[in-house]
Amino acid sequence: MRRYLLAGLIVCTTATAVGLYSFNRYWVHRYDDLIARQASVYRLDAELVRSVIYEETYFRAWQIGADDEVGLMQVTPTVAREWAKETGFREYEKQTAENVVEFLREPERNIQIGCWYLEKMRGSYRNYPAETAMTLAAYNAGASRVEEWTRETDTAKLTESEFIERINIASTKSYVSSILKRFYAKLPRK
Repeated sequence: MRRYLLAGLIVCTTATAVGLYSFNRYWVHRYDDLIARQASVYRLDAELVRSVIYEETYFRAWQIGADDEVGLMQVTPTVAREWAKETGFREYEKQTAENVVEFLREPERNIQIGCWYLEKMRGSYRNYPAETAMTLAAYNAGASRVEEWTRETDTAKLTESEFIERINIASTKSYVSSILKRFYAKLPRK
């Protein structure tokens, strides 16, 4: 009897572990096509975008942040309205004016605007050694903070680790470090 009970327990434990593993794989990869499509439009590495989403919301499209950021990439209503205005499509401007939260909860639109904003932030730091870290810090804390952290230094020579050391907001330093660790772990080995 105990042998059957033990065998049943092993089977249930194994089935649960396999189920959890399978669900997690589905959960973190269900937006891969959307991410790849939007990342390519904005010339971003799809793995970097996935790493941002992982850090921001762990792929929960309904997530609302403490500062009213919305969706997978935690896009602010201000950024969404700026994007809508720059697109030139009056319908997007109307939708962001009427119900920006609902507009940003749609996964593809959220990823599109998040990628647009990441690329916009990256434009200021392109070809710097700390480009990716600076971009992530600007995405999280704002470009003015990055300027503050790089003041009185030659940003064209500042390494990624030197820049991260200059970040004086613990949550932003952790945010940037966590995303970079995940992102670099996913890059192909040379």
